[in-house]
This record gives sequence, C-alpha cells and structure tokens, in this order.
Amino acid sequence: MNPLANALTNMISRNWWVLLLRGLFAVAFGVLSWMMPGVSLASLVLLFGIYALSDGILGLMGAFAGRKENDDWWVLLLWALVSIGAGVMTFIAPGITELALLFYIAAWSVATGVLQIVMAIRLRKEIQGEWMLILAGLASVVFGLVLMARPLAGAIALIWLIASYAVFFGLLMIFLSFKAKSLGKKSA
Repeated sequence: MNPLANALTNMISRNWWVLLLRGLFAVAFGVLSWMMPGVSLASLVLLFGIYALSDGILGLMGAFAGRKENDDWWVLLLWALVSIGAGVMTFIAPGITELALLFYIAAWSVATGVLQIVMAIRLRKEIQGEWMLILAGLASVVFGLVLMARPLAGAIALIWLIASYAVFFGLLMIFLSFKAKSLGKKSA
C-alpha cells in the first residue's frame, strides 16, 4: 500500500466511530420521521436542520482529524460544509415553503452524494467494501434527483421518502464504520 493510501486508511480506521455516529443520527432521523408522518412542515424543517448540522459537524471532526496525514481530507471537508450549509439555510429561513425545502434537501443530497462517490473512488484500491460508500453516494444522488423531478409531492410522501433514504443511508454508514474499524485491527 502506498504511503498516501496508508495514511487515508489509518485516518478512516482510527475515526470509524465518526462514521458510526453519522449512521446512527441518520437512522434516528429516519425512524423519528416514520413515527411522526403528520408533523407540520415547520417540524420537518427543524428536524432536517438538526440532522444536516449534526452530519456536517461530525464530518468536520473526521476531516480535521486526518488533515495532517492525508491530502484528500478536503473531500470530507467539502462534504461536511455542504451539510452545514444546508442546516444553516434551514434555520435562517424557518418560514420556508415546502418547495424550497424540497430543493434545499435535493441539492444537499446530490452534492453530498457526489462527494461520497469521489471519496469511494479514491479509496477503491486501498480498502474492501468501498462499494458501500459508492452505493450510499448513489442513493443520495438518486434521492436528490427524484425530489427535483417531483417537486409537488405531498408532505407525507416527502416525509416517508426522506425517512426511507435516511434509514438506508444510515445503515450503510453503520456497516461501513465497522468495516473501517476492522481496517485498524488489520494494520495493527
């Protein structure tokens, strides 16, 4: 394994818990959304804003933890900043309409999905299971594009779609975190 790839692998395996927390937050967000399908748009805005901010903050932690060891840490940083930007925009404009919220979520989903795919491609030769990150990225991109194509979907359908995406993405991230944790054991 080349030194750069080894540094990236070490960063991911050492910070596997960040992936786990991101996955757990996504699953919790999805389950809460399924349990409360009749929530008002204001509650959905708040719930999405909290999720996007927490995802971004955890992503920042992961990016900065590995910045000295890895030249590719900026991909994680961009991913985190996109999430934080979506969360901040959600709180700046609490009176947002359903259509605007839909496009905030869709743009965030497509942007973070593309960045996840970029990261997976950079890791493809160094780790096994990179397909899970590619699949999570593709799920994010497809989710965002579907939301853009169907902007007038009902609020309940939107909540169920968001919840399903969050649980699927969260489960993939949880599984990926355990794969990342095992990388550290193999290199030790």
